[in-house]
Amino acid sequence: MKVKLMRIDSRLVHGQIANNWVNFLGVNTIICASDAAANDELRKTLLLQVGSAPTKTHVLTIAKAGRVFTNPKYDNMDAIFICETPGDVVRLMDEGVTFDEVNVGGMTFKQGQTQISKAVSVFPEDVEAFKELERRGIKMYLQQIPGSERSDLMPALKAKGLV
Repeated sequence: MKVKLMRIDSRLVHGQIANNWVNFLGVNTIICASDAAANDELRKTLLLQVGSAPTKTHVLTIAKAGRVFTNPKYDNMDAIFICETPGDVVRLMDEGVTFDEVNVGGMTFKQGQTQISKAVSVFPEDVEAFKELERRGIKMYLQQIPGSERSDLMPALKAKGLV
């Protein structure tokens, strides 16, 4: 399987993914790797409805997403992987999923977070996961849709005094 985009987006699948990124990358599969979403039948059903044909959308636990990625049966698949948090991305790597960079597209603001861009807010544990990804040699960038500006994540964290 080829990971055409590894994305962090707290909303998982929505219009930016189903329309913009799928068309831009020409993928045939969207994999939402989220234990919370995979174990919530209502949320899973809603996420599966957002994907557009002929692209197939799957909502899997982190462990199952790792098994799917490493299964030779899916070697010809081009996929977008979407996780809710950077911690989930680290766990996905631990499950054997390989990629070179992470698109940080949207992390909705919640109480206790620091806003680092218009669309991205982070908890301290998110910062720690980003530092771990950097230690593993993964490039991380902020970008909402293919045509929008792309900027390096780490300087945004540094500008807020988080690293």
